[in-house]
Amino acid sequence: MTRSLLFKIGTLIFLTLVLMVPMLRIGELIRERQTARDEVVRDIARSAGYAQTITGPVLVVPYKRTVREWTDGRDGMKREVTRIVSGERYLLPSALDFSGKLGTEERQRGIYHARIYNADTVLNAVFAVPAGYGVTENLADYVFDTPVVELGISDIRGIGNALKLSINGTRLDFAPGTTTAVLGDGVHAKLSDFQTAPQPLTLSIALRLQGTGSFQVTPVGRETRVSLSSDWPHPRFVGEFLPFQRSIDAKGFTAAWQTSFFSTNLESALARCASATADDAPACVEFRGRHFGVSFVDPVDQYLKSDRATKYAFLFVALTFAGFFLFEVLRRFSVHPVQYGLVGLALAMFFLLLLSLSEHLGFALAYLISASACVGLIGYYVCHVLGKWLHGAAFGGALGVLYTLLYGILGSEDYALLMGSLLVFALLALVMVLTRKVNWSRFGQAPEQSQ
Repeated sequence: MTRSLLFKIGTLIFLTLVLMVPMLRIGELIRERQTARDEVVRDIARSAGYAQTITGPVLVVPYKRTVREWTDGRDGMKREVTRIVSGERYLLPSALDFSGKLGTEERQRGIYHARIYNADTVLNAVFAVPAGYGVTENLADYVFDTPVVELGISDIRGIGNALKLSINGTRLDFAPGTTTAVLGDGVHAKLSDFQTAPQPLTLSIALRLQGTGSFQVTPVGRETRVSLSSDWPHPRFVGEFLPFQRSIDAKGFTAAWQTSFFSTNLESALARCASATADDAPACVEFRGRHFGVSFVDPVDQYLKSDRATKYAFLFVALTFAGFFLFEVLRRFSVHPVQYGLVGLALAMFFLLLLSLSEHLGFALAYLISASACVGLIGYYVCHVLGKWLHGAAFGGALGVLYTLLYGILGSEDYALLMGSLLVFALLALVMVLTRKVNWSRFGQAPEQSQ
């Protein structure tokens, strides 16, 4: 291998590493802008409502129980001592049907946008209330207070004016807050006229709720059916259970879940949580964590795409320099390192233009404008560097194809690694085929003159 070849390769490696400095700085700038955007989203969420999780309804029955114990007196005789303890009985619905329609809208602050949703939901539940609220031993020792219907709502600031409750056809009013720490924030309604005799309790709740990020439901029913629909076309289903039925298109999505107490085990988790001494006991965490729903966060936003694009910066620079180098090898044409560096800086400007334009025009249009500008500039420059417009046009066309392939990789959530690997392999194969007859040991030497 000649010294000129070694010098050329070393120069290209050095220029590539130097160009990574502005690329890294652009990557830091992307993360700074993303942090600023996330702060705006949090500010909007503070006023509109955070991610919402609905837990309930749960029938809570306060009681006082007389406990009788035998103790040893000072005279050695055993005496019966009674004391009163307070507690709560928790009953979950035997059937719960939850339906919701979630409309989305964008809120803007400066150049940043945040997506909120308005959920119009209806909960229909049936409680199969047993005699004595399920107490089977020493029922005479219990004195039950007024039952309360509790509905846990993770962020009560998002509750709209439409909050209606119907019990067995009778309209009742909710009061703010819950009476138990098990459900956290929410609303409650006292059932003053409810009797302890066994009877089905049919309950219907109409709730309008605003939030951001995600909307989830805790399947508290022994049999729970949940159906959600929205105009958001990019849902991400989250939580402990996936929908058994879903439909997604450009107009939005519909999804349906169905669970039973065999899969959720919430009755046991609620019983353990109610008897726990700490509100953050593992059983309480288990009870509150058994939810599912949908996330409204963009799967791939412009900052994430821009950040992913910068990860391919090294590949872009290396492939562009490789293209120049192929012209040198195949056409025996010399390209100065300064010309390599100017083309590399033009490539770096693409990523900066992409970031700045995507904040105002959207990622797709920003990518088209940035790529077109850089391809046009580099193609025009290469025409003069190589001395032929056809060579410059071919080089610009190849660079345009590379930008097109990169856009496909950035837009793919599941196949980005596969597409990137195939692209690198194809380009390597192309270089090897084109240079298969090159005598690298004589690179840079003048061709031999025939005698």
